[in-house]
Amino acid sequence: MDEQEYVGLAADEAERLAAERGWRVVRVLEPDAMITMEYREDRLNLTVRNGRVERCWQG
Repeated sequence: MDEQEYVGLAADEAERLAAERGWRVVRVLEPDAMITMEYREDRLNLTVRNGRVERCWQG
């Protein structure tokens, strides 16, 4: 699954799918959240608004 295919999914569904696909760390963030900028190849970041993923990226 391409990272952008998570966009629009319910947050819990996206987290479950990411874990099934081998992402070791899934970080759920609110829009405009302050985050650390260290890059982790094994991390998937999900920006969630109103329970739905609106942005997704690796790192």
